[in-house]
Amino acid sequence: MAEDLKTLDDLKSAVTPVEDAAPAREPVRDSLGRAYATGKRKDAVARVWIKPGSGKVTVNGKDMDAYFARPVLQMILRQPFQVAGVVDQFDVMATVAGGGLSGQAGAVKHGISKALQLYDPALRASLKAAGFLTRDSRVVERKKYGKAKARRSFQFSKR
Repeated sequence: MAEDLKTLDDLKSAVTPVEDAAPAREPVRDSLGRAYATGKRKDAVARVWIKPGSGKVTVNGKDMDAYFARPVLQMILRQPFQVAGVVDQFDVMATVAGGGLSGQAGAVKHGISKALQLYDPALRASLKAAGFLTRDSRVVERKKYGKAKARRSFQFSKR
């Protein structure tokens, strides 16, 4: 076989195209046409449903502006839609528990990102490139005995 290939053109003609190993992803939707995903951040866990709509975001039965009053937290929730280029095309219904407001906003953002890529697998590449599909595994370090906090020691007095 090696003696048959004298030029690069011979090599190109001998190579057979390899078929894509990964099958194309199918959209995952329930009977009501919604996509569901769970998002996590710190101690917060969010259950998120998305469906086509006008861009209304409801968190724990309240409007996004009422639940996340700080503009920074609202911006965090809008990021997945902006990156995917589907602003005001999906309605979001989320329930979130645990942690504080910052962790809850991050959990809802993670859930929205996962639900978007399940609803439309074509959006996966842009969301993955932005890092929105990866669970942020950073959590609070535990307190150690003999210490005031995780690393802070008690004040040292020489005498």
